[in-house]
Amino acid sequence: MESFDGTAISYRRLGSGPPVVLVHGSGGGLHSWQPVAEHLASRFELWMPARRGYDPSGPGRSPKRFADEVGDLEALIAEIGRPVDLVGMSYGATVALHAVASGLPVRSLVLWEPPLYAAGEALTPVLDEFAALTATGDRRRADRLLAEKVARVPAALLDLMDAGEPADDEPDDAFGWHRDLESLAADSADVGRWSTITVPTLLMRGADTWQPMPETLDRLANALPHVTCTTFPGQMHFAPSVVPEAVAAEISRFLPCS
Repeated sequence: MESFDGTAISYRRLGSGPPVVLVHGSGGGLHSWQPVAEHLASRFELWMPARRGYDPSGPGRSPKRFADEVGDLEALIAEIGRPVDLVGMSYGATVALHAVASGLPVRSLVLWEPPLYAAGEALTPVLDEFAALTATGDRRRADRLLAEKVARVPAALLDLMDAGEPADDEPDDAFGWHRDLESLAADSADVGRWSTITVPTLLMRGADTWQPMPETLDRLANALPHVTCTTFPGQMHFAPSVVPEAVAAEISRFLPCS
């Protein structure tokens, strides 16, 4: 599919039923939603794009902005040909918020832990350091930088992380991360702006996800006019990969079936 500016956007399509678009987070791709999608395909027609900057989609222009990804979703929804339910994971949930706020034809919204605290000028030095580290091939330090300065992983967990070089069969997501950081650095951390979103919204979180995510999600829940909140006991930010069947069950219960 070709987007508004000529960028090629690749996607996977799975299942049948009402159309649902699943937007992946940073460091993801066509595979990100697959574990959850396998439990939804019997009820829904699932569209899973690779966001611009992530193979096999095109790189798009630089610096990237959230408006570019809204344009990509607009082109995808036009290809689908009818309003969709929109599901976003992490950074992809922030993309989904921008898409709905811009007026795209979305019937309902599902969000998994959008990192709304990670935005603004404070990320510009992080972007510059990440670019310098990846340019020299130092992915160990680059990954730790992302964990510490973007994901805000607590120090005790950082020390337990295995931030070794990616395995040979893992895709190199540095380019996509770089573009995502461009968008985040140019964005706002103002949660109150999402109060204009009036579609039914499911806001999901892990009970054990570290701060400042929980506090940020509480503020988002207070801002959204029509929100249902769900918490997964014993889970952190990566629950869609760890307990995909449980996450799919919550999504399926929330989404309209026709």
